[in-house]
Amino acid sequence: MTDFRDPDALRRRAGVRGDPDRDQHFLVDDRVLDRLPGLLPDGADRSHLLEIGGGTGALTDRLLAAGDHVTVIEKDADLAGFLREEFADPVAADRLTVIEGDATDTDLPAFTASVSNLPYGASSPLAFRLLPTGRPLALMFQREFADRMVADPGTDDYGRLSVSTAHYADAEIVETVPRTAFDPQPRVDSAVVRCRPQKPPYEVPDEAFFLRFVKALFTQRRKTVRNAVRNTPHISGVADPDAVVAAADESILSQRPENLPPAEFASLARLATEHSEIGPGQ
Repeated sequence: MTDFRDPDALRRRAGVRGDPDRDQHFLVDDRVLDRLPGLLPDGADRSHLLEIGGGTGALTDRLLAAGDHVTVIEKDADLAGFLREEFADPVAADRLTVIEGDATDTDLPAFTASVSNLPYGASSPLAFRLLPTGRPLALMFQREFADRMVADPGTDDYGRLSVSTAHYADAEIVETVPRTAFDPQPRVDSAVVRCRPQKPPYEVPDEAFFLRFVKALFTQRRKTVRNAVRNTPHISGVADPDAVVAAADESILSQRPENLPPAEFASLARLATEHSEIGPGQ
């Protein structure tokens, strides 16, 4: 059995305590850390693992044992320097690359899979940098965010995030992580979402417009789809919403966006591009 570095000892060597105001909550539960690399989908290519938010390297240590090469993106300059020093041997052996930067806008490497305890304040932008890459993912989020990612139509948690996630992947919550697994403790529990990349069972003519259209309709989630289409051209960019309504089936128009499955959003988006000019929207 591999003898991994102790998370508390890593923090002492790094000289950090964590700062909730900076979204720094260090995962210190060895059992959770040990399980995380194994939560990737079966058969995932582990030749180049990406970790976002390496912190003091407790998960990095385990990923080095699970994959051939690991790239860590760490925003904090001091922690990035610590990781290079603490893991000098795998860096020298070209098994570890440490990138100092903000993963929301730093160029991502050509990774094969990602296991990450994401900074919760950047959950949405990071999820939607990773999901379109079509790579297997095991990502830790706040439990509420994870619930919304995997929600089914007609449930309270179902929304824009659910549809957008399902567009790219088969996502499921595979582990709930209590707040006591972190130091300092966050105010909420967390969850690991496993994402198997998939091609959606429908076609969309313009992916960017499809996602914007979904966003627009969910601003009117409890209205009928008919009214949601008509009320949101400033968001969706649909120049002639009445033409889209005229072309759509009543079975879709009479529903609410909160009950509409992804395939029916896609059907409406196709009608929109066929029957109306599409502007940039919001």
